[in-house]
Amino acid sequence: MMQLIRGEFTRLWSVRLPRWVLLAAVLSGGGLTGILSLTGPENATPPMPGIDTPEGAGITVGIGGLMLFVPALLGTIAVTSEYRHRTIGTTFLAVPQRRRVLLAKLIVYGLSGLVYGVIASGASALALVGAAAVRGISLTIAPAELLVLLAKLAVAAAVYVVLGVAIGALAHNQLVAVGIVLGYFYFLEYVLMIIPGLNAIYAYLPGGATASLTAFTFLTDTVAAEMSTSGPASMSPAGGALILLAYCAFSSVVAALVPLRRDLT
Repeated sequence: MMQLIRGEFTRLWSVRLPRWVLLAAVLSGGGLTGILSLTGPENATPPMPGIDTPEGAGITVGIGGLMLFVPALLGTIAVTSEYRHRTIGTTFLAVPQRRRVLLAKLIVYGLSGLVYGVIASGASALALVGAAAVRGISLTIAPAELLVLLAKLAVAAAVYVVLGVAIGALAHNQLVAVGIVLGYFYFLEYVLMIIPGLNAIYAYLPGGATASLTAFTFLTDTVAAEMSTSGPASMSPAGGALILLAYCAFSSVVAALVPLRRDLT
């Protein structure tokens, strides 16, 4: 099994995708946090707490959860590229035991997603600290609290990669799979969040579970205030974590079983 995992890592790093992944992690992690920190969240519309407060620093870092569609997209591209270029067929010919191959791929993709999350979280932390230094602001958020929040975002990124892998395994076609990921994570979830009645399910969707895990409710609270409606319910951080783990487990099963029962042609 270890040989298969090493082989998957070697195959993954033999293409250009990991380089783009590293760049995407830095930009999506540090870009949004850096811009918001430099411009001052208190100057946004509606205004948010400043980064000199623990709440404001947490919101500024937590807003990076809105970019988690990026690791989902990368997971989708990674698996659909194997079908597009037919490299997965070569792998199955070399190792006829598909179940072991797919398990190795899931482990590699999951670990790669965690690495993505760590890099993105690190970039977000550096952007926050750097912006505070440029503006001459002292951060009052406890380092342990900030580290816990960053760790939660990193784990969420790994889950989203696995979600993307499952979507890619189901769709096979790269354009279709990318369209599904962008359409759902970048559009449909937000639509469901603002529709009264339907927004009750938002807490059980990946985005809602992530918001609960990171305690990032500013977006939903703002939408509710602007529309004068009750916002979607949120769960406890532990509840959000359990829902994300359930999505991860379900996606892993889908990503492993679909190729076992489907002809590669």
